[in-house]
Amino acid sequence: FQWLLVLHVAWALLLLIDYGGIVIMKHGKKYVESAKLVDKAKLYEVAEALELATKTASAKFDETVEMHIRLGVDSRHADQQVRGAVVLPNGTGKKVRVAVFAKGDAAKAAEAAGADVVGDMDLLEKIQGGFMDFDVCIATPDMMGVVGRLGKVLGPRGLMPSPKAGTVTPDAAKAVEEAKAGKIEYRLDKTNIIHCPIGKVSFGAEKLQENFDTLMGAIIK
Repeated sequence: FQWLLVLHVAWALLLLIDYGGIVIMKHGKKYVESAKLVDKAKLYEVAEALELATKTASAKFDETVEMHIRLGVDSRHADQQVRGAVVLPNGTGKKVRVAVFAKGDAAKAAEAAGADVVGDMDLLEKIQGGFMDFDVCIATPDMMGVVGRLGKVLGPRGLMPSPKAGTVTPDAAKAVEEAKAGKIEYRLDKTNIIHCPIGKVSFGAEKLQENFDTLMGAIIK
């Protein structure tokens, strides 16, 4: 370990010597051209910023546009917690895989609504065995005793069903439909910032604006 540390330090010093003490970061031509369109000293209106986001996208894939909102609250206090969920009018552009903990008629309804995997104890064992091929986890209230056993698995991944997010509900079918339609959850992180996707650059500025307004309206409310 000590030798590795010495080698890393020596390598860092060589880099500093090569560049005269300055670490130089090189960007590609596409990045450089896109950067010319953005004025770092200007505070853009939302519509203009979204228009720029679509113009400066240069990747070969359909890039995601995200919102990062600093609220200026203290999430350590219960009365300053901000968390909820909202269905974006134009969706997120992402194909959402949904797992549902339900049984009986609720399970059948969830399957009919398009859930990718539905089960109770069998789904519990499947996830405990390493299955994580889903983006949203929904549960009916009577299944939370089972789902609770997966807290250490689902919790750190942000997949634990929650009444506040609308993912613990007796109407599993409706929750599946909303998730597939572009329902997203928003919540404060440890630095009191909310991070959310609002669509793809291919949506265009107008549809991104609609998603932006919907999400901001929910957060402000």
